[in-house]
Amino acid sequence: MQEAPNAAQLPQQEKKREKILLDERGLLDVPFLALTVLLVIIGVVMMFSASYARAYAEEGKATYYFARQAIFAILGVGIMLFVSKINYQIWRGASFIVLAVSLVFLMLVPIIGTEEGGAKRWIWIGFTSFQPSELTKLAIVMSFASLMSTYREKMQTFRYGVLPFAAILIVVCALLALERHFSGILIILAIGASMMFLGGVQLRWFAVGGILVAAFAVIYLTTMGYASDRVTAWRDPMSDPSDTGYQILQSLYAIGSGGLLGLGFGRSRQKYLYLPEEHNDYIFPIVCEELGFVGALVVILLFVLLIVRGYWIAMHARDRFGALMAAGLTTHMALQTFLNIGVVTNFLPATGISLPFFSYGGTALLLQLFEMGLILAVSRQNDNKLL
Repeated sequence: MQEAPNAAQLPQQEKKREKILLDERGLLDVPFLALTVLLVIIGVVMMFSASYARAYAEEGKATYYFARQAIFAILGVGIMLFVSKINYQIWRGASFIVLAVSLVFLMLVPIIGTEEGGAKRWIWIGFTSFQPSELTKLAIVMSFASLMSTYREKMQTFRYGVLPFAAILIVVCALLALERHFSGILIILAIGASMMFLGGVQLRWFAVGGILVAAFAVIYLTTMGYASDRVTAWRDPMSDPSDTGYQILQSLYAIGSGGLLGLGFGRSRQKYLYLPEEHNDYIFPIVCEELGFVGALVVILLFVLLIVRGYWIAMHARDRFGALMAAGLTTHMALQTFLNIGVVTNFLPATGISLPFFSYGGTALLLQLFEMGLILAVSRQNDNKLL
C-alpha cells in the first residue's frame, strides 16, 4: 500500500503537477485566431485604399504605405503563431526585463528621438521608427500580472496591492509627460487601473487615484496649449474650421458621406489629401465613407467579438498569471479601439491613438500581433476548450 505524502512533500508535488499542466500544449483558440487574421486582412486592404493618394503625393509611389504595412502584417502573423507555441510562463520572469528596456527607451526619446507630426515620441531604428510607449503598454500588463500573481493574498494591502504599481505608473507617466504624450499617459493609467481592479485592489484606492488623475489632467490641459486647443476643437469644431477644427470636420464629412452602404471601395473623396492622417489615426472615417454604416458596423462587431473572446480565454486560463495577462492585453486592445473610434466621431477630444490592425505603423502592428500571440498561448493551456 502506497504511503500518503507528508506535509513537506505536498508543495513539491503541487509544483510538479503545475509544471506538468503548464507543459501541456493544446490547440490554440481558433475563433480568436480567425477574428485576428480577418481584422488584419481588412485593415491592410483598407490601408491600400486610404493611403495611395498620400503615398503617391509624398513618396511618388501609390503602394508605398500599403507594401510596407503588408510586409509587417505577414511578419506579424508569423510572430503571433510562433509566440502562441511558447509556454507563456516564461514571460512571468521576463516581464521586468521588458519593463526595464521600455523605461530605457522612454528615457532616450528626449535625447535621440525623432519628431513626427509635431511630436517627439519615436526612435529611428534603421529601417522604421519605433514608439517606446507601445512597448511600455505591453510591459505594464506583463509586469503587473507577474506582481499580482506573486502578491495574490496581499493585494488588499497598501504595501503590496497599491504601492509597487503606483510607483511604476508614476515613473512611466513622468517620462511620457516629458514627451508631451497625453494620450499615452491616458492609456497607461487606464491599463494600470484595470489591471489593479482585476488583481483585487480595494475600491477606495481607485477613488483616491481618480482625484489625483483629474487634478493632473486639469493642470496638464491648462499648461499645455496644444492640449487645450484640442478640447476647444472637440467642443466646437466650427470655432476654427481652418485650423484646430479642420481635421475633425473632415473626419465627420467622410463619415457622413458614406451613408448606409458607402461610396464603394476605393471611392473615398476625403482621402485625396483633405483628411489629415487618413491612413493612420483617421483611417476609420475612410472605412465609413467607402463601406458605409453597414461596413463600419461589421468592423466594430468583429472587434467586439475579438474582445469578448479574449476575455473568455482569460476567464478559462489555468493560472492567475495567464488570466491577468490575457485580460490585460484584451483590455488594452479594447481601450485603443474605443478611444480611436470615439475621437474620429468627435465623441472624445483628439488623443492621437491609433486603431489596432488598421492604422499605419509597422512596429505597432508587430507588437499588437505579438500580444495576440500571448493570448493564444494562454488559450493553448486552457482547461475548457468548448466554443
